[in-house]
This record gives sequence, C-alpha cells and structure tokens, in this order.
Amino acid sequence: MDKKTAILVMRREGNSISKICVILNVSKNTVRKVIREEDIEYIPKQYQRKVVFYPKLQDYIHILEPMLIHDLKQEKKSQRSARRYHNQLEDLGYTGSYDSVRRYVKKYHEKHTTQLKNSFIPLYFAPAEAYQFDWSEETIELAGKTTKIKLAHFKLSYSRMFFVIAYLRESHEMLFDAHDKAFEFFGGMTKRGIYDNMKTAVDKVFVSKSNRKFNQNFLCMLKHYVIEPTACNPASGWEKGQVENQVDNIRDWLFKPRLKFDTLDHLNQHLLQRVLDISKQRKHPEIKDETIYDVFIKEKSLLRKFTAPFNGYKEITRKADKTCLVNYDTNSYSIDCEYANRCVDVRAYPSKIRVFCNGNEIAKHDRCLDRNKRILNPYHYLRLLERKPGALRNGEPFKDWDLPKSILKVKDILMSKNGGDRQAVEVLLALRDYGVEAVEVACDLAISSNVINSQHIINSITRLKCEENAPILDVADSLKLTNPPIADCNNYDQLLGSI
Repeated sequence: MDKKTAILVMRREGNSISKICVILNVSKNTVRKVIREEDIEYIPKQYQRKVVFYPKLQDYIHILEPMLIHDLKQEKKSQRSARRYHNQLEDLGYTGSYDSVRRYVKKYHEKHTTQLKNSFIPLYFAPAEAYQFDWSEETIELAGKTTKIKLAHFKLSYSRMFFVIAYLRESHEMLFDAHDKAFEFFGGMTKRGIYDNMKTAVDKVFVSKSNRKFNQNFLCMLKHYVIEPTACNPASGWEKGQVENQVDNIRDWLFKPRLKFDTLDHLNQHLLQRVLDISKQRKHPEIKDETIYDVFIKEKSLLRKFTAPFNGYKEITRKADKTCLVNYDTNSYSIDCEYANRCVDVRAYPSKIRVFCNGNEIAKHDRCLDRNKRILNPYHYLRLLERKPGALRNGEPFKDWDLPKSILKVKDILMSKNGGDRQAVEVLLALRDYGVEAVEVACDLAISSNVINSQHIINSITRLKCEENAPILDVADSLKLTNPPIADCNNYDQLLGSI
C-alpha cells in the first residue's frame, strides 16, 4: 500500500492529521494535500451532551455559585480550588463525587472568564509621559551572507513616533547605545520607560508588578537619564501593545522582501530614512486629521532635553595570555607586550573594544562581531622584536601589516640580506618613535640614493626631525655684526683667477 492510499484509509478511519503524520512519517502539508484532492474530511463525530446533568450537585448549585462569584473577584492566588469547594459542600451534606464539582467549576470559569481574557482596557498616555521598548529578530543579507540581526524598537506612547536601530547582539552595550541613538533622534526624553522582563533589564521577577530586581547596569543608564523604569507583568504584552504591534508592522513595512546591505551602518541609515518617511505618511490612530510626525513635533517641545549620552559599556576582567592576547566574546584582541600574563579590564562598546590596566588604556580595537578571530595590532609586539628579530618573518601580527610601499620595499630588501632581520626591525622600531610619515620619507630617500641600511635611514629620520624642529634663535644686539659679510660667489671666482 502506497502512502497516499494509507493516508486516505487512516483518514476514513477517523484518525487526526497529526496522528497520520506520526505513523506514516509524512508532513502535515502532504496529508492535507491528499485529503483535499480526494475531498475527504469525514471524521466520525464523537457524542457530546448538549445538557450536562448533575443529579446530586443540583441541590447545592445555589450554594456553590455565590462562592464562585465571590472568588472571581479575588486575586487568583486567593481563589479556592475545586477540591476546597467539594470539601465545603460535603460539610453541608453533599454526598456526590468530587469530579462533578470539578467539571461544574471548570465550565463556570470558562463561561465567565473567556470574555474577560479577550477584553482590554484602553490606555491613555500624556504627551512626553512614556516610551515603550522591545527587541525583535530579523533576517537580512549582510555583505553577501544571510544574517540574523537584533532590532531595537522605541515608540513614544503619545505621538506614536517610533525609532529602530539594528545590531548583531542583544547585550548591555547594544542596549545602552540604542537608548543614546533613540533619545538623540527624538531630541529629548520622557518621564518613564516601559519594558518587558528582558534579561538585560530585569534580574529577577517577583509576584508584585512593581517589585522587580532591575539590573544594576540598566539602572545606572536610567538614572543618568532620570527615567523611571516600568516592567510589564509576565505574558502581558498588551501593557506595551504599541511597540508589540510595531514589531509586526516594521517587519512587513521594511524587511519584506529581504534587505541586502554591505554594512550595518548602511542598513541603519536606510532604516532611519524609512522611519521618517513612514511617520510623515501615516495618520495618527487617534488624532486622525494629523500625521504621526505632526503630532511628534508638538510632543517634542515637551520632552526633557537630551544633554549628554550615557557612556555605557560592559566591563569584565580577563587575564592576558603569554601571546599578549585577551579574550572577549569568542574573539582575541592584542595588547601591548608589556602587559602579557597580567589581569586587565576589557570594556566592550558596540563598535569598540578598549583594554585598561590600573586605570590606563593599553589597547583599543574595532570590535569584531565574527567568531573565533584574532585582532592583532603590530605595534603591540614591536618591543618583543628587539629581543626576537627572527619573529618578523613568520610573526602573525606582521603578516598583513598595512604599511607604505617604500617601507615594505626597504623591509624586503633588508630581510633578503644575511643578518638583515635585525636591521629591518630597527627600521620598524622607528615607526613607534618617529611615526609613519617620517620613516616613509627616509625610506624614499634611501631607495633613491640606493643606500639601504638601517643606520642610514635612522640618520635621515634624525636629520629630518632636527630640521623640522630647529628653533629660531633670538640673537642679542651686542652679538650682532656691525658689517655682516655678504654672501657673494663672485669673490671665489676672483680668487681662482688670481692663482
């Protein structure tokens, strides 16, 4: 029997689509397709009572219902269980089963709470009172690769003006930067911020709505902005329903079809422009004769002024290894070789990694958001080259060192000579002491004069620096000549002629 026939047979026998999928190991779409083609939807109907009888409970319903009505007005934790109702009715003479009481209580709750669960109270927010925040995950094509990004959503609760910005992570430093960019875009701040119970904001959720243990880094940011945080109840998305709806809308408006960008900065520039365009086109949901942007302009004048961004970062302590590397977020970053095998503080920003030791900055890198990469700065290893010049040939930090062509040419020429490694290192050490520009000029001079050795190049650098920094002497009047000599080359010609 083929699978199509088996599906039809099992369906006629009254099996559900899910059960057919499990037994025959086929997808639900395949089963539905076969059923539609054969126009088979018959499932034997199970018998259900239209009216449920409670023979022994019937005489006690007039006692049970007031108890149920009373409990529905209480908090859920204060409501009695079906077992408790059964025990109380037994004290009054009830001799029926517990199951009858349980079924009656269940149906009563379903009847009287379904409408409440699907009903909501309309919310009102005053101008400049609050904003709502949320994260979402979207998929784009970034630099030719399919990439999942994290999108930070902000929405002013009164004007409905919104702002979105994309990151590759959903960590503290990204959260801090998103707030800086949003308040800069809005041109001010509200009194309150409404959040769900995300891990970067809330460490622990207690029973009471107002009782939250907020993350200390998150609180530091809000204290900087003087904003009161408000956390929603768990599974209560309607409490920040505006931004919840925005997540779905933004996905439809901006991310379908899939976006393609070379960098995250280009994506964010595109998103910012689209946000402005949409806000100027769409009408405000309540003030229908004005656009969202028009209402935002009015609210903007009431926002508290955005003065200074929050210098937010995530800081952790790491021990540098013997290769002068510290690890953060699966990647390794180089530091000055002086600090190898020492504990350092790594501060992570959205686009930068800064490393400190005893309060002094010892390294700074562009942040790498790939995985298991090494980000090396050749200058961090120059001091080691003095002791180990042979490492210049195969040292990873020097492999793709972006230097001017003349310096690279001098380096290759010197290393091709016997014992030239040390001379090449001496030229590269001059980069640390004198800068790239001076060494490049000296290397150009060495190549043009065809005198390529480290002593000649360093001497040229020293002379260039001396000429550049030569001070203008202020000669005292008493030392000035009354009849200064005149520089005239004809005097030399006359001497030659007299010989």
